Amino acid sequence: MKLLFDENLSRKLVARLAELYPESVHVAEVDLLESPDREIWEFARTGNFVIVTTDSDFYQLATTIGPPPKVVWLRRWTHPTRDTERVLRREAIRITEFSANPELGVLVLDRD
Repeated sequence: MKLLFDENLSRKLVARLAELYPESVHVAEVDLLESPDREIWEFARTGNFVIVTTDSDFYQLATTIGPPPKVVWLRRWTHPTRDTERVLRREAIRITEFSANPELGVLVLDRD
């Protein structure tokens, strides 16, 4: 499973989580920084990525258009990178199961 980290999350997450989510990238690494959400959506769809974001716009796209791609939405997220890393590690099995379920389009995660 490959994650595509949105611009509202740290680029450091790619390296910090590489053993759990290999081949993951940050939007800055693929020249999508400050790109429209639909462009990021299409990149994720064609590249088979799961978008990880704090942006509710991707939640709206996922509930309107539906997968693919899938979206992990870190709801009401104003936490430091270490908390983001902790949550994505803690929820790794859940994220993997979500990614494999063709009926699901959005996984909403909170810090606690």
